Amino acid sequence: MRYGRIPGVDKPVSRLVHGTMMLRQDQQQEGYELLDATYAAGCRAWDTAHTYAGGQSERVLGGWVESRANRDGLVILTKGCHHSEDRRRVRPFDLEADIHDSLARLRTDYIDIFLLHRDDPAVEVGPLVEKLNEYHDAGRIRAFGGSNWQPDRIAAANEYADSHGLVPFTISSPNFSLVEPFEEPWAGCTTVSGAQNADKRAWYTQHGMPIFSWSSLAQGFLSGRITRDNWKSVRDSYPDRVGPAYAHEPNFRRLERAQALASDRGLTVAQVALAYVLQYPGLDVYALVGTFTGEQFLENGVATDVSLTEE
Repeated sequence: MRYGRIPGVDKPVSRLVHGTMMLRQDQQQEGYELLDATYAAGCRAWDTAHTYAGGQSERVLGGWVESRANRDGLVILTKGCHHSEDRRRVRPFDLEADIHDSLARLRTDYIDIFLLHRDDPAVEVGPLVEKLNEYHDAGRIRAFGGSNWQPDRIAAANEYADSHGLVPFTISSPNFSLVEPFEEPWAGCTTVSGAQNADKRAWYTQHGMPIFSWSSLAQGFLSGRITRDNWKSVRDSYPDRVGPAYAHEPNFRRLERAQALASDRGLTVAQVALAYVLQYPGLDVYALVGTFTGEQFLENGVATDVSLTEE
């Protein structure tokens, strides 16, 4: 496993960040065992959110951290301000409420990385930046940014911060993977994948902003267990959105190229796909992945040492 450094976070961040959407309170022991195994495999950063499993993800992660007394050695990334069925929840009071909920669930007095889970372009960025700075100054969050925010909105937030002497966004979390989504996996998502988003990737290169790429393995499409030939027979084993989002001809061609390269190099498809995002020229990427065993995470971690040419 390789590690990087994020402005505002005073500890190393593993290049593979483990997702926690699978954690449930009625399966707490299994969750603790998974977290133990991924920690032993070198993971030092976990991704969660206020909305995941109605808060259960944060509660299980927080209970594990407390029981293992390892808070100082790991990085917790959580997200707030996700829209609900009733309204678009990107207001300073939403941010404030979600931070307090997350701190309580995670059983900690600070969050290493806090991201706004969604954006609402109708909301002015200034009050959000000010509220984030309020919690940053109080030591409740160490670094912050946006998840599924477009570059122009991040730029507007940072222009506001610069003109008012405030701390800017330093992290972004869009989708980025070898394949591109043809439909949004979930409403309000953003991606920097595919040729049509080259300008967005150029923006991240220009500004040097780290990307925490969600669905780096496209919800399992790049796990190595899916092929063009078996897709129809295995599709029911994968989330409903995998088909509409990823099972399209251009992505099957990319998958087959990854399969061929993996065969030539003695690697797995997942290792090739993760190496693609981790080594993409000009980008500083941390890949979010979700595994169900420590062995899977350890195997994926090989990607941090795989060298690919630009070609």
